[in-house]
Amino acid sequence: MYWTLELASKLEDAPWPATKDELIDYATRSGAPLEIIENLNEIEDDGEIYESIEDIWPDYPTSDDDFGFNPDEY
Repeated sequence: MYWTLELASKLEDAPWPATKDELIDYATRSGAPLEIIENLNEIEDDGEIYESIEDIWPDYPTSDDDFGFNPDEY
């Protein structure tokens, strides 16, 4: 399983909180790339409810600092 910013961004508008099956359904209905559905299928399903993309991909950048953007430079 691998995530990129582009792939993870496709789930930003998902109906959080959601189960694995709900996320797969959302990804399928929204026309997300096949890689997202494959990644979601690889998650071990123990009935957990995910609050956000950070629960699935803990390294997901959540602030401008994570992107290396410094507004003071501009």
